[in-house]
Amino acid sequence: MNGVQLKTAAELALQREAGRLLARVFAMLDQSIVAGMSTLQINDLAERYIVDELQARPASKGQYGFAYVLNTSVNDVVCHGVPSSTQLLKDGDIINVDITLEKNGFIADSSKMYGVGKLSFVAQQLVDDCYLALWLGINAVKPGARLGDIGFAIEQFARSKGYSVVREYCGHGIGREMHEAPQVLHYGAAGTGMLLKPGMVFTIEPMLNQGSAKVKTKKDGWTVVTRDKKLSAQWEHTIAVTDIGVEVLTLRAEEQAQLQQET
Repeated sequence: MNGVQLKTAAELALQREAGRLLARVFAMLDQSIVAGMSTLQINDLAERYIVDELQARPASKGQYGFAYVLNTSVNDVVCHGVPSSTQLLKDGDIINVDITLEKNGFIADSSKMYGVGKLSFVAQQLVDDCYLALWLGINAVKPGARLGDIGFAIEQFARSKGYSVVREYCGHGIGREMHEAPQVLHYGAAGTGMLLKPGMVFTIEPMLNQGSAKVKTKKDGWTVVTRDKKLSAQWEHTIAVTDIGVEVLTLRAEEQAQLQQET
């Protein structure tokens, strides 16, 4: 399996708990992200909640030398946005908040888009379509499917809506380490790539741009932006391949309610 670590039932239970706690962090932030607050305030709220309320560890803090507990990527920032006390959210902004959490030795990773105030039609459409792309990728996961099926589902939908798919960054295996095998591309050909087997745990995290797929990294060494300065959106979940399909380990309460309605 090229270094892929299949999780046992006991390990999966621990990772499921990390995912459940991470979903609670987003539920807390749902009531907190408003115009006028700084991206550093979002970081500090999450850190206090993870450490004090959940007795867990913000896994991103200190990883690869990163000083914060999450990434805040606003508007044309594709990913890895650095929280700042001087970056204040304003009406019409879209922001991706990307958080990792470790509990009992296992890590969960998820990100969510937030709209600040009233969004333009095109911004709202990008956010909504990127979310649909994420779920098309998730729904392609089952034993016997291939990694390429995930990327194919995402890319075909994105192109049908006129978006480009960022290729420099991808999903990844996750468990005791934040980044494990395999790499999960958000583009590709159906029926290609690694065979999916029960016990595999990885993230799916498509990044869709309104314009060109071309990106660049700013001088801080972290912040990735679109070269044409057009908007970018990203959503992310940690998922597990099960005996019969897929389980979303970082599923949020509003998503659980929606899935129950659909079934």
